Amino acid sequence: MNILMMTNTYKPIVGGIEKSIEVFSSKYRERGHNVLIVAPIYKDMPDEEGVYRIPAIQNFNGTDFSVELPVPGVLKGVLEKFEPDIVHSHHPFLVGDTALRVSASFDIPIVFTYHTMYEMNTHYVPGDSKALKKFVIKLAEGYCDLCDHIIAPSESVEELLRERGVKTQISVVPTGINISEFDEGDGKCLREKLGIPDNVFLAGYLGRVAEEKNMRFLAEAVASFMKKNKDVHFLIVGDGDLSEELKVRMRSGGVADRVHFTGILKGGDKINAYNAMDIFVFASKSETQGLVLAEAMASGVPVIAVEAPGVREVVEDGANGYLLTGEDKKLFSEKLDKFYNMNITERESLKSNAKATAEKFDYKKSIQKTLDLYGNVVDVRHKHKNMDKSAWASSKRSIKKEMEIISNMVRSAGAALNIKKDKNEKR
Repeated sequence: MNILMMTNTYKPIVGGIEKSIEVFSSKYRERGHNVLIVAPIYKDMPDEEGVYRIPAIQNFNGTDFSVELPVPGVLKGVLEKFEPDIVHSHHPFLVGDTALRVSASFDIPIVFTYHTMYEMNTHYVPGDSKALKKFVIKLAEGYCDLCDHIIAPSESVEELLRERGVKTQISVVPTGINISEFDEGDGKCLREKLGIPDNVFLAGYLGRVAEEKNMRFLAEAVASFMKKNKDVHFLIVGDGDLSEELKVRMRSGGVADRVHFTGILKGGDKINAYNAMDIFVFASKSETQGLVLAEAMASGVPVIAVEAPGVREVVEDGANGYLLTGEDKKLFSEKLDKFYNMNITERESLKSNAKATAEKFDYKKSIQKTLDLYGNVVDVRHKHKNMDKSAWASSKRSIKKEMEIISNMVRSAGAALNIKKDKNEKR
């Protein structure tokens, strides 16, 4: 089978979507399938066979996203040579737009993975508003109904899409992780590297240090716990627009000397980081599957997390960690304290259960399930895509109008300030 992957983000960006595309594509190829990945051009991107890069404006508004420029005509020639049997889209906009048009023009089915709670990321757009969130939700829903099959990374996402009225067939397929590689981590090595003593308790987080990950809440809850226990350290693996703010908050809270920001870690260093932790802490409510939770558990690390879609499928309260039903800093700190004061037998029970949970997310199962899904979709005649009259197109027009209104407000405010400035200068 010739499988076309189309994505807004890919290497050198490090994240769940990028890792998923890389792993699945490599395993498909090992099984004799051909895969072509279409992704934006990035600075310092690796030279990789089987990846076609298209021009894009980089790092839109400080994010990892690239805004796609008009796709060059040469892409059509590349695709005609590749002869795709199916297109797998990983975003409902930008390159995702092109994926729909490729599906229509080549008369092949399109599968879409609902990786992200898109409405949780509108703060990256100037003028974030309730209306914009509503339009983004409608855009994603409309996109789903233009596709032939939807992959939901968790049952929570499937239920949410059904509640929102998506009619396209949905299959639940977790992205999956390579369980065995997490057994090889060396937590002691990473602790030595960062100057973290062997005998201290280490709470850890891995992911984007950004608003959609609810990092302010998480940092404050952990800092409260640290103030009560002087032999507790906090490891933050990742980077993002809140990194500097959190460093300031930790200094003002008097715990900065026990907080370790590593930036982004890859490969063995990332696995070592998980293995260095005693407990993994997580407060994001924008996840579709909480892949980092499964990775932590594969390393034998229990999790304390705020209940949310994707999270509730991984964390079982009292069995492999603790699941909080709301944002309560005091309760989060108390759960940390409870684990901290456990005896060895109780801790080992949680760790053992965590590793057993991780086994459910073995990527081998997910890869075979997705290949079977592709085969079934290819065998069924796909949808006729009247894109211009779809709910997806309507939502795009609504978002464009909302942005025009926001831009007009900004221009008007700027003009008003200039008028006021001129009047003051004449006095």
